Amino acid sequence: MRKTLLGAVALVALALPGSALAQSNNTIKIGILVALEGAFATGGQDGVRNVEMALKQINHTVAGKKIETVVAPTDTKPDTTVRQARKLIEQDKVDIIIGPLSGSEGIAMRDFAKTIPDKVVINGGSGALETTWVDPAPNFYRFNLDGAQWGYGLGNYVVKTKGWKKVATIAADYSFGYTNFMGFAIDYCKSGGDIVQRFWQPLGQSDFGGIIAQLPNDVDAIYLGLGGTDAINFLNQYQQAGEKTRLIGGTIMADQTVLTARGRAKEALKGTPTSGPFASDSTDPAWVSYVKLYQDSFPAAQRLPSPSLFGLGYYVPTIAAIKALEEVGGDLSNGQAKFKAALNKIQLDSPVGKLTLNENRQATGTVFVTEVVDGSDGNMTNKMVAKTENVNQTLGMTPEQYRAIGLPSRDVVDCAKMRGG
Repeated sequence: MRKTLLGAVALVALALPGSALAQSNNTIKIGILVALEGAFATGGQDGVRNVEMALKQINHTVAGKKIETVVAPTDTKPDTTVRQARKLIEQDKVDIIIGPLSGSEGIAMRDFAKTIPDKVVINGGSGALETTWVDPAPNFYRFNLDGAQWGYGLGNYVVKTKGWKKVATIAADYSFGYTNFMGFAIDYCKSGGDIVQRFWQPLGQSDFGGIIAQLPNDVDAIYLGLGGTDAINFLNQYQQAGEKTRLIGGTIMADQTVLTARGRAKEALKGTPTSGPFASDSTDPAWVSYVKLYQDSFPAAQRLPSPSLFGLGYYVPTIAAIKALEEVGGDLSNGQAKFKAALNKIQLDSPVGKLTLNENRQATGTVFVTEVVDGSDGNMTNKMVAKTENVNQTLGMTPEQYRAIGLPSRDVVDCAKMRGG
């Protein structure tokens, strides 16, 4: 029986059981590997909504075959993610996995994918660079940009347009935090900016008092590479401490999951520039149609005002899977060879523009720079102020130049080296 989750209430049924019967050749089973616990639980719920929304548009049928889904909940921890992925393959007998959501999960799934070469894994939003950059798995596909790509363009904007040439930074102390910061820092330092102090906060740790007390006063702004409940906790404590320094947001800092949170702390984000894969106010017909579909598909109480970054991160791979399955007539024989070939060459018309994959099966696409404003519906939203098209995995550099910078970490990027100093 098809399993459908259409709202937050239904999503608490975390582990939907797989069929005990042998799978029919007329059925394709998709596992949704998604964080439903931890800092990104709200985003994970939106991810599930978006998968089901995409499948509903084709009546859960492709090439004459029924599509079933099984949700495997994670808590963003790599060991949990691999355990749930193994369950999807071995017990639930899924054909395709869509996920995971968070950065370190993606690296773990890259390695797990190598143990299941006859199955396809399509990333569901996780953005660590290493997932597709370091020894990528031939059956792992990522139709979203990675975190460094999402951060690119923001640095140039805050230096050239805002005039903010000196910042301190706070970011999550894990793979995506490093990657997203790296993209911002490369662009910021190349544009003439200087990062004078860096702070790192463990994912899911709620006390920011120590870091807030150490923030320098002689900077133009503070970059915040946080998201989910971490972002909300920081903003609450930042306001309570009476801090007023201007803010720059990492990609997940001003997502809908943060902007719609209860309380007034989020108001500290007004005017904050950030960057990522979409702009809420885009007038592109594909984006407008996607937002309307999302809003029409769920009652207001069971969704966010508009799709989140995480929701988009699961919608896009689902429509990619549908398109490739349609192209091959649902043929998953011979280790899914035809399906993989179709994914490899796909040019996907998505809600955020055309996406293509490189030799690492990593997407190239558009990055939008936005600023947080009050929306007409009473909710806070993002207004587009700039965009950079065709941002590839090496941020316009040669692979050799990009590798020379080093892998994302606490110490990358060196501003002096990026400026040639």
